Amino acid sequence: MHTKWIRIIMIVLISLFPFFSYGLTADAASSTFVTKGSTTSKVVALTFDDGSDGGNITKILSILKSNNVKATFFLTGTGANNHPQRIKNIATATPTHQLGNHSYTHPDFTKLTTAQMTSELSKTETLIKSLTGRTTKPIFRAPFGASNSAVLAAVGNAGYTKTIQWNIDTTDWKGISSTAILARVVPNVVPGSIVLMHTGAGAPGTPVALPSMISQLKAKGYKFVTISELLQLPPSGSKTYTVKSGDTLYKIANLYNVSVASLAKANNITNYNLIKVGQVLVIPGTTPPPATVTYTVKAGDTLYSIATKYGVTVTALASANKITNVNLISVGQVLVIPK
Repeated sequence: MHTKWIRIIMIVLISLFPFFSYGLTADAASSTFVTKGSTTSKVVALTFDDGSDGGNITKILSILKSNNVKATFFLTGTGANNHPQRIKNIATATPTHQLGNHSYTHPDFTKLTTAQMTSELSKTETLIKSLTGRTTKPIFRAPFGASNSAVLAAVGNAGYTKTIQWNIDTTDWKGISSTAILARVVPNVVPGSIVLMHTGAGAPGTPVALPSMISQLKAKGYKFVTISELLQLPPSGSKTYTVKSGDTLYKIANLYNVSVASLAKANNITNYNLIKVGQVLVIPGTTPPPATVTYTVKAGDTLYSIATKYGVTVTALASANKITNVNLISVGQVLVIPK
């Protein structure tokens, strides 16, 4: 009889557990491995991996802009070091593209220690932020697509909640023709497809194939989205917090002076106890304006050439900088680029 009552009491306590214990600390969270979006809508994500040369970035951005197509660029630290202006151009291009982390030196992550993986990610994030004012979180693409449970755990704990693979590989890096690239993409796209391409000069077929790829997919009724849009992730402008070991929902809510209920609602959390280390939470009511983009005038620049570079009108550029005479700009002058 005594044992029976102990069991009953234990069952009652377990059933009440979620209602009074949301002070429990977070568990570790692995990154989610994604090959395509789970949707029936005709949307597709074009993604570009950037390596050390980035020779086709300018052409790709021009094509995307002229077709009003968003894409996602997975950036490396070596690429950012070798062509920083092209990285800045990706970040300031219209329409707005998403940035992701593709490591610093492009190693096989399955052969690295956790500390080495974390370093690869943090060095790239720091460099990209310094160049663009934007984060690469929460998306990561493993070099060579090489991943395993240890990799997913490490990158998840580093704040990269989604590891983005693909379901269509153009193999453009092999130098194949634009016709071959189109044959790999257009007939095989399904709702939620993620298409892998590269920005390097070693993939000359990509900028040639891209206009036709876009027009053919549009003719099939497809719309082009970023990875965050495909997976319905929080907007990049939102203030976020990456859950750390020892955190609770109450502690994070108190840190930002918001209610636990509003924090849970903003992140679709139904059980206040279930938050995980590495999970990226959106803080409700804290969406700052995008980082200001500026340009320092160089010798030979004109207001027209700068406006053309950033895809804005001379009038808008002059107005944003209170310039009354469009011919009077000075070398070293810092101009704000209007959105």
